Amino acid sequence: MRKINLTFLILLLITATVSAGDKNTDKLFKDKYIKKTMKRALDWQLEHPKHQLYDWTNGAFYAGVFAAYETLDSKKVWDAMYEMGEANNWKPGPRLHHADDHAICQTYIDMYRVSGDKKMIEPFEETMKKFVATPYEAEGIHEKTWWWCDALFMAPPAFVKLGITLNDDNYLKLSDKLWKETYDLLWDKEHHLYARDMSYLWNTPGIKERKEANGKKIFWSRGNGWVMGGLVRVLQELPTDYANRDFYIRNFKEMAAAIVSLQQEDGLWRSSLLDPELYPGGEASGSGFYTYALAWGINNGILDKDTYLPAVKKAWIGLNGLIQSDGHVGWCQPIGQDPKKNFGPESWEVYGTGAFLLAGSEVIKLQD
Repeated sequence: MRKINLTFLILLLITATVSAGDKNTDKLFKDKYIKKTMKRALDWQLEHPKHQLYDWTNGAFYAGVFAAYETLDSKKVWDAMYEMGEANNWKPGPRLHHADDHAICQTYIDMYRVSGDKKMIEPFEETMKKFVATPYEAEGIHEKTWWWCDALFMAPPAFVKLGITLNDDNYLKLSDKLWKETYDLLWDKEHHLYARDMSYLWNTPGIKERKEANGKKIFWSRGNGWVMGGLVRVLQELPTDYANRDFYIRNFKEMAAAIVSLQQEDGLWRSSLLDPELYPGGEASGSGFYTYALAWGINNGILDKDTYLPAVKKAWIGLNGLIQSDGHVGWCQPIGQDPKKNFGPESWEVYGTGAFLLAGSEVIKLQD
């Protein structure tokens, strides 16, 4: 714990130094600097692979890799994605209804739109036909197909991207249905945040009440970051006249207002949103997804620039303070389903890098 507190103090000093003068702050928002930092983080991560390539962790990472490809216009980045697709045989993961196993397909579809090579999406098309034809079998209390909030980043963008690509709105309607089930199950109308899953709900018969040390509800930063990222990636696809688009816009705006109110002084978010004092150090993956989502909302005229731009700038400064000397994105909470505090600058994960790359891809588009 002493080591973590020391590194946290160092991080605060770095952030304070970066924030202290306009010259230091300004450079972080220059196109050249953003591209250089994105490339550095990406190069390090590609040299340090982790997990099965079809895994949800890499689904989030390669979403960021494709965003980096668009930003950097790099053949090397394209080749890295292509190698991943070939190694996976362009297939999703093996679990048919499990949202996590569809996340990697977002990148396949994005690549298909560039190359026109049908092999990149044909396995996913076949999987989705089986998905539609095969009823979901509930396990225990998990009556809904997607009963955990981070599922909303994993599968809906892939379903909607496929529907738009094939001009088949049945996939959009399927995504709407399953998203709304998760929303009805996990959305907290008081805090405008998502519970991680059913086991974190309050006042629910048969479920033991769980709360933070300060007595407040548990809202996991990364989980809600996944949701905001999912909202962005669905809204990017949906036509402006799509019947249910307003639902996603409303959900996105409500979450954005809540998230900004929970931003900490260093520009980042703690792994527990409502008990930040118990969790030292800004958490990279949740903070990265929030920065990405808020910047996208500004860039697309959905969020008020005067209200949200200062928060995004503060967040980007904080995120840059998490980049370590070798280029890796530190302070990333390890895999888990709830807030953690036992991690520091040496702690990295592929999804933390993915979130950082997504954030950079939108910050670079900001206009003062």
